[in-house]
Amino acid sequence: MSTVSALFQVPRMSCGSCRKHIEGALAPLDGVEQTAVDLKNKAVTVTYDAGAIDLVQLVEAIESAGYPVAASRKVA
Repeated sequence: MSTVSALFQVPRMSCGSCRKHIEGALAPLDGVEQTAVDLKNKAVTVTYDAGAIDLVQLVEAIESAGYPVAASRKVA
């Protein structure tokens, strides 16, 4: 298992409902271990198993919840 974190800039997030939608889209994915939504900075940090899921799949999950991702990068 290779645990890494990624940071996603999600400019359209603004409220608790946004947080719930994004967390709900990410939580059921195999390999996602933790999700932290920062509404003030409009950022989502996801800790995940890189052997089970990749950055592209995480972006797709966030965008499928209705929130375009402006940028993403691995942070650890």
